Amino acid sequence: MQTTKRIALLTSGGDAPGMNAAVRAATRAALARGWEMHGVRNGYAGLMNDTIEPLQARDVGGIIQRGGTVLGSARSPEFATDAGRAVALANLRRRGIDALIVIGGNGTQTGASVLAHAGFAVVGVASTVDNDLAGTDVTIGVDTAVNITVEAIDRLRTTGSSHKRAFLVETMGRNCGYIALMAGIAGGAEVIVIPECEVEPQAVAERLRAAYQRGKTHAMVVVAEGAKQGAQAIVRYVAEHRAEVGFGLRVTTLGHVVRGGAPTAGDRILATRLGAAAVDQFARGVSGVLVGVRGGDVITTPLADIAGKTKGVNQELLELARVLAQ
Repeated sequence: MQTTKRIALLTSGGDAPGMNAAVRAATRAALARGWEMHGVRNGYAGLMNDTIEPLQARDVGGIIQRGGTVLGSARSPEFATDAGRAVALANLRRRGIDALIVIGGNGTQTGASVLAHAGFAVVGVASTVDNDLAGTDVTIGVDTAVNITVEAIDRLRTTGSSHKRAFLVETMGRNCGYIALMAGIAGGAEVIVIPECEVEPQAVAERLRAAYQRGKTHAMVVVAEGAKQGAQAIVRYVAEHRAEVGFGLRVTTLGHVVRGGAPTAGDRILATRLGAAAVDQFARGVSGVLVGVRGGDVITTPLADIAGKTKGVNQELLELARVLAQ
């Protein structure tokens, strides 16, 4: 029995390409059922500030190809307090909101779990460029982030080969090296350095020297920003041992460029599937779950099971990258 009539939707945490596609899909899926959809501005802060407004089909037109989030996102330390959450819930109930869709990553879904525990109907949608959210194989935004990093690697390889030079590409990944790992494999990097498997600067230099001695005209090092022995430590070591390494090493830091720009087709399709699936959960009388994918199929996982948890990278892929770089 369909009892949900009025849904609110928010995006929270770091923006991810594809968030807008999820907003569009959820909104139109709800409207198709004759329900109301309301957008919350600036994440959980918007719940507390009561910046909630109706969304119609035309309000979400022309946004599927846009990066970022049209609803906005903001950090909200106040929401982590009992008093802040009480204000947010009071605003939702005063407006007659029956359920909430929360699009975001680890911190966002932990907040969603708290609301669900308080008895409010919540469904989370897996979205973070880091792809470290438990309960799903892949998250909205990561395909775009990996492709942007690969494009940078390809461009730098061209100039590196021209000048017989090595390049270090630092990409996003504060606690999870998924972007660096996948982009490094796809870009044919000689060395990949991620938080889950640190590589000492000396070992990086040795691999670069080996590549130089094999006659390679260039070499690529891909580093996740969260690696303890990160870009600057590696650059300093290679500079101090330049004669031994053979290659000179230049650094390109991609930073927030990685999560900007238009989402790939993969992210648009994933976000569309998950946004619509979130609405379907309410239609089935299900809440308190995260919507994700596993083996290509849409799945749900209790929010309580993934709150505060992260997943690491596949270490076998890291070993594969090392073998292929020989």
